[in-house]
Amino acid sequence: MEQNIMTRNRKKGRLAMMLISSVPIAIVLADQFAKAWIEGNIPTNTIGFRYMKDFLWIVHTRNLGIAFSIGDSVSRLLRTALFIILPACFMTGASVYCFVSKKLSLIQRYAIAIIVGGGAGNLIDRIFRPEGVVDFISFSLFGIFGLDRFPTFNIADMSITIGAAILLISGFLMEEKELSEKGNEP
Repeated sequence: MEQNIMTRNRKKGRLAMMLISSVPIAIVLADQFAKAWIEGNIPTNTIGFRYMKDFLWIVHTRNLGIAFSIGDSVSRLLRTALFIILPACFMTGASVYCFVSKKLSLIQRYAIAIIVGGGAGNLIDRIFRPEGVVDFISFSLFGIFGLDRFPTFNIADMSITIGAAILLISGFLMEEKELSEKGNEP
């Protein structure tokens, strides 16, 4: 009986890991498909479509840096080190940790997979698109923070942000759970 339970748990674990492994692949495919469509249908530095009374724009811009064009003007060598090699090492480490750690919850494993998928999407651009990462989503901030529009981003950027938020929130929730469990111990 105990052997059957252990076998079932191993099978569930393998299935969960296969599903987690498919998340980055799905994100990379969606991100690269969207970027290829943007490249093929919207000229660079133009607005292709406007929705909801100019709230949302689908545009075609390029970014040689990282978020908010940070590092856009640094040398190619430094960009390679900071924006290709360092993220590739981080994603490799995060992937390994995701699969070997006994401390992570299932939701944290998915969050890491989402981050890795987004990172891989932008990494592909940095390696294979010398003009820079393709960004295409722009929405209005209505002057909040003194900005008319939020900086343009893509599916990979969204994935990194969403994965990081899930990881952060789940970390707080797990810490809170551990504290409440310690408080209930005699």
